[in-house]
Amino acid sequence: MMAARDKPARDLLDFYLEAGVDAPVGEQPVDRLAAAEPPATPARPPQSVALPPDLEIKGHTVAPVAPPAPDEAAMAARAAARSAKTLPELRAILERFDGCALKATATQLVFADGNPKSRVMFVGEAPGRDEDIEGLPFVGRSGKLLDRMLAAIGLDRTSVYIANIVPWRPPGNRTPTPQESQICLPFILRQIELVDPDILVCMGNPSAQTLLGIKEGITKTRGRWFTFNTGKREIRAMPTFHPAFLLRSPLQKRFAWRDFLAIKKALAG
Repeated sequence: MMAARDKPARDLLDFYLEAGVDAPVGEQPVDRLAAAEPPATPARPPQSVALPPDLEIKGHTVAPVAPPAPDEAAMAARAAARSAKTLPELRAILERFDGCALKATATQLVFADGNPKSRVMFVGEAPGRDEDIEGLPFVGRSGKLLDRMLAAIGLDRTSVYIANIVPWRPPGNRTPTPQESQICLPFILRQIELVDPDILVCMGNPSAQTLLGIKEGITKTRGRWFTFNTGKREIRAMPTFHPAFLLRSPLQKRFAWRDFLAIKKALAG
């Protein structure tokens, strides 16, 4: 049994894990304010390091290719997304796409979960730590809450489709930058077009503003019906609170419940 004196330390560790800090920098504490010692003179010249074959051309070294500029990456994303004819093709394209720097720091791509033939699609903002580990959206604490909310209106993950605007986890669970969101936007738009749901549910303010182009905050837009053009037809779209927000503000759950009841009514119509 954990002693009472150990609880603050345990709470701090839980906070770090939730924020994405899951590994120590070193085994021993380091005084970063102490005067730095001059580096020791090497006993012998450093040995040359062989470059990978793709960086050696006829005896000349070639610098690694820098990531494309944001505008170029966004253009490449639009062209790549348009070329996908199916969801598996779109996933394969995202696996190869290197235009978003988040790919280099994430564990893996978090593409989607659920039934791609569903009539309702939920879209969040970006994966978190648990999603990055499992490769599925909404599987952490907020995912468990979403599962309970779905069950309350007779749905589950076999009857909905779930994705995020950004398919790679930002370091430390930070908010994606506007550039990162814009680079990834063509992929989620194509994903929505291929799923072609009857109802689109935007989970949280970033999702609602990015996909629906609205300027107002989520507290003013949640529960209201908007129109989203999939490229093939117009469908009904509703912003609602993100489950992560509801975990921090449980009193707002009553409003999310009203939103889910409206979704259930729309699906029955």
